[in-house]
Amino acid sequence: MEFDMKEVYKTILQNAKIHIKERVNRKGVIAGALLLLFAAGILSTPRIISVTTGGNVSKKELPIYCVQTDKPQIALSFDAAWGNEDTQRILDTLAKYNVKVTFFMTGGWIESYPEDVKKIAAAGHDLGNHSQNHKQMSQLSKAECIEEIQKPHDLVKQLTGIDMFLFRPPYGDYNNNLVKATYEIKYYPIQWDVDSLDWKDYGATDIVNRVVNHKNLGNGSIILCHNGAKYTADALDSMITGLQDKGFELVPISQLILKDNFYMNHEGRQCVK
Repeated sequence: MEFDMKEVYKTILQNAKIHIKERVNRKGVIAGALLLLFAAGILSTPRIISVTTGGNVSKKELPIYCVQTDKPQIALSFDAAWGNEDTQRILDTLAKYNVKVTFFMTGGWIESYPEDVKKIAAAGHDLGNHSQNHKQMSQLSKAECIEEIQKPHDLVKQLTGIDMFLFRPPYGDYNNNLVKATYEIKYYPIQWDVDSLDWKDYGATDIVNRVVNHKNLGNGSIILCHNGAKYTADALDSMITGLQDKGFELVPISQLILKDNFYMNHEGRQCVK
């Protein structure tokens, strides 16, 4: 039995704290406390690579954390679940360097900021799906998972004419049911292997150093940022130049991933068959 418990707990708590912080700011202490209890409940969902019981092996279906490639290409992504105050600054900086990225948007964000969705699409960036209600997807039925993905899909289709096909589960929380459901509706489940931790509000310098010098950074890496974190827009210019100085080309996730003839290895790296 193989577990990567430390990484799972860290990832789940990091993502939950982003939304806890926002709910406390907007809805008060009670909402934040309730979300904290919610987050604690998902600690029972470890990232299990394989489980062996009595000689039988049950395979854990993994989303795409990174990609096997000889090209020095990496992908930068932004989760958009609340706020749009810095979205235009982020878009302006990306345009400055002619860098295309991926925005994973919740249905609520799409409904609140439809003009930003159109701007992101017009600028040539990926439009990614981050679920309708930011639920704990591993606790939903397959039908409920599909519904959570389909609603934002339809919203974006109506706004832009684009059929999204990249899905990032809220909190980084998933199970076999979700991964299989995602592929069934012609989506690719996407995680990350480089976390900026921008939600911790340590400052722009910390974000840049953490990403550019991350231990996992390499060909095929997927970087996680948030469009609503306090210092992300401030850090973006130096982050891009720092990654480019290391010889990396920043491409959208849609260009980085393999579309077919692939398998997932034990670390969640998408590999060529």
